[in-house]
Amino acid sequence: MSEIPRTVEEYLEQLAYALRDADPALRQDALYDAEEYLRAEVAGNPGRPVSEVIASIVTSYGAPEEVAEVYRQTEETVARALRTPKPRQHSSALKQFFGVYADPRTYSSLFYMLLSLATGIFYFTWTVTGVSLSFGTIILIFGLPLTLLFIGSTRLLSLVEGRIVETLLGTRMPRRPLYPSHRDESLWERIKAMLTDVRTWSTMLYMLLMLPLGTAYFTFAFTTLCVALALIVAPLGMLLGLQVGNIYWHGPVIFGDWDAVFYPLFGILLLTVSMHVYRGVGRLQGHIAHGLLVKVSAR
Repeated sequence: MSEIPRTVEEYLEQLAYALRDADPALRQDALYDAEEYLRAEVAGNPGRPVSEVIASIVTSYGAPEEVAEVYRQTEETVARALRTPKPRQHSSALKQFFGVYADPRTYSSLFYMLLSLATGIFYFTWTVTGVSLSFGTIILIFGLPLTLLFIGSTRLLSLVEGRIVETLLGTRMPRRPLYPSHRDESLWERIKAMLTDVRTWSTMLYMLLMLPLGTAYFTFAFTTLCVALALIVAPLGMLLGLQVGNIYWHGPVIFGDWDAVFYPLFGILLLTVSMHVYRGVGRLQGHIAHGLLVKVSAR
């Protein structure tokens, strides 16, 4: 066991070290909760030395190693409760190929792809507008507050996007802000921390990337769905005398245009392959979000 921390910073450093092998999103949440609690306790005991307050917290709240272990156990319990059922593992390649329909993550990834066009447009517009206004008004009196408000809004949007990504794509994302709201630092120090934080700029980069990514995701998902479903129902439409492309079915004919029989087969094949792509895109997008929206460093 490491030596008893004497300051808030030492406690947080030891907690970050104890969680060094944990998911960065989990580590960010744990550090946020611990810092908020520690600073609130220190502020609530103004007459006592900080070292004494921290020592009493170690006794009641727990040592950094103990807190880290509790977070690991809680994370495993929550993850087990929220984890979508794993699809059955099939022995044959054919069953594995069509087993994608039994994976709930496939449909949630598809929904994310369809949703990403709207979110991508909003994120891109918000970021471009905010950056333009910030640079255009930085020399004015209200320029700095506007810039800080914009940066704060991007951090809030990153939490919202993290909730969407974790719910639909299954990638662990932060559930707390990067820092507690009552850090005992001067305003200039907090401004400097935001401007020098790599995650501030990586978050903006993510917001900008979501427009081309969202457009590509939506276009691919919508196009493949429409084409596959059109092929599957094409014979029914032709039997009803509907025009399908350059083919026209003249009434309920039993023989003729045998190639139409293969349309549903092509449609099912296309839909199944697309389902695998949807699931793969969901995993890829989860990695992108985790890489750009989660603070990797321990502190």
